[in-house]
Amino acid sequence: MAMVVSGGKMPLHANALPLSIINTKTRVRPAASSFPLFSPAPHSHSPSSSLSIRFKPLQHVSRSLSVVSSVLSEDRATGVSGSGGTDAFKLTYLEGNSWLWETGGLRILVDPILVGNLDFGIPWLYDAAKRFLKGFKLDDLPEVDCLLITQSLDDHCHLNTLRPLSKKSPDVKVIATPNAKPLLDPLFRNVTYLEPGESYELNARNGSKVRVKATAGPVLGPPWQRPENGYLLASPEDQISLYYEPHCVCNMELLKNERADIVITPVIKQLLPQFTLVSGQEDAVQLAKILKAKFVVPMQNGDLDAKGILASIIKKEGTIESFKDLLARELPKAQVLEPIAGVPLEILPPTSDV
Repeated sequence: MAMVVSGGKMPLHANALPLSIINTKTRVRPAASSFPLFSPAPHSHSPSSSLSIRFKPLQHVSRSLSVVSSVLSEDRATGVSGSGGTDAFKLTYLEGNSWLWETGGLRILVDPILVGNLDFGIPWLYDAAKRFLKGFKLDDLPEVDCLLITQSLDDHCHLNTLRPLSKKSPDVKVIATPNAKPLLDPLFRNVTYLEPGESYELNARNGSKVRVKATAGPVLGPPWQRPENGYLLASPEDQISLYYEPHCVCNMELLKNERADIVITPVIKQLLPQFTLVSGQEDAVQLAKILKAKFVVPMQNGDLDAKGILASIIKKEGTIESFKDLLARELPKAQVLEPIAGVPLEILPPTSDV
């Protein structure tokens, strides 16, 4: 089913779930801070397992922000340089579905929306602006080595951003879903399209390599097409890995043989009547459990200043706190690390299994 309007259409997920009712009895603990740097899972740590945090300025962010970075690991941060070596992931959330990741000397820009609003070309139906990084511009980005695109729709493959980015960096390496080929081929010269199950090795200037593997994401339509992509990334020495899919919609069966130390996923559901646009909560817990995640980084891709007819009927279900409660019961050693928009979060290789 799709909502077809004058000037365009907004596809929905083929595997959307029925609208569920919020459980008003769910116990929710108040957050300790409105901008928590990180949130450990609600269990006690042994004396040999600790978290260490460091702060340093970030150069390439909006001028309106006072920005710090944090380094997190289990008893590994002490004495480690700010870069965390090649086997670490530095994750900077740019709101919506957008990220800047750094690992192995590579900077990877993910699903960027940095020019204008997100409106799918039909702003009267939906028009969303960022809440915190309003002053962040394309020119504020450092030089990127790779552009990673998960889906072919505007909230991931944002042409208002990609057109000027292609003029600035026409030869940047692009890894994307084949569904985005008609949009990306006219813009970029160096594009690799990965079907789910296929891999590509990124080469950094320092000689290190980062492996990227596509996984099956949601099926969108009509017209119904191949699944969009999620991605698994492995650090150069394979000491830490990351999984990302921005709708928490995937084929869990196909992920049973995969592992990811870090899982980046929505945890708050976004619902239309009879349709799930973005999943989360118990589905995010199941995803983390299957991948044996040690860290879950919850993204709030629905936390935008949105207006329009569609924005008025999208409902949210669950909170980060209710997700933490669910996760603590199923995967008690996993840590929930809440990102702050514009603030890099650096995660070092874990030292123990979950």
